[in-house]
Amino acid sequence: MSDEPRREAPRLPDEARGTAPGRGRLAGRRVVVVGAGSRPNDDPDHPIGNGRAISVLAAREGASIACVDVDQAAAGETVRMIAAGGGRAVAIAADVADPAQCERLVEDSARALGAIDGLVLNVGIGAGFTLAGTTADDWDRTFAVNLRGHFLVAKSALARPGLASIVFISSVAALQPGSRMPAYDASKAGLLGLNRHVAREGARRGVRANVVVPGLIDTPLGRLASAGRPSRARTPIPLGRQGTGWEVAYAVLFLLSDESSYVTGQTLVVDGGLTAG
Repeated sequence: MSDEPRREAPRLPDEARGTAPGRGRLAGRRVVVVGAGSRPNDDPDHPIGNGRAISVLAAREGASIACVDVDQAAAGETVRMIAAGGGRAVAIAADVADPAQCERLVEDSARALGAIDGLVLNVGIGAGFTLAGTTADDWDRTFAVNLRGHFLVAKSALARPGLASIVFISSVAALQPGSRMPAYDASKAGLLGLNRHVAREGARRGVRANVVVPGLIDTPLGRLASAGRPSRARTPIPLGRQGTGWEVAYAVLFLLSDESSYVTGQTLVVDGGLTAG
């Protein structure tokens, strides 16, 4: 039996639990969140997903939100959560695997909000397992959603006046192996390269672009991944726990706000120290 004292579960701050009040950090902004919904699940105590937390928090901080998701009902549920908190939001259904819908979602969002000040791209899928188990179709489908869709939406948004900030959501899989899904890892790593280019080109128009890289986050999809790969939940994390969708959302909030006015082309890792060692 080890003499090392048992590590007590830390008490999460209000921000990590999503209960902190808004502070007006995005007052008057108009923000598009692509991937704003959450996959339906039967867990009565399910945590909030990253995209939904980003949308709700941005609205709490004063922004009007276009909640974009491939699932209209999921986007609508996020809108209802925002409205319950006194915020303003609209639901827009779009599939970023379709190039035409990538352009349309930007047009629809700008029409609904009046303009676009901020854009968050939080879409990602995984297909195929190991090199031997990944087909060309798996690879192409993953890249269509995880990288090509981001390129097309960013391209369309950059052509509109008034845009100030783009935030891409990648994954710790972009920095180290672990998912065993080569298409997922490669596409998430590709976002880092895409971001650097968008930041360089956007700078001439006063648009900043950055990437948030979440580590192991307790979300509905994260729990599903852990159910399929139990070792995921046992991964040692220096801070001793998985993160929350709200903690990812606060990183995005910083990059959307004027607090990060001199930050562009950067990667902000939110992983509890997982990649530090």
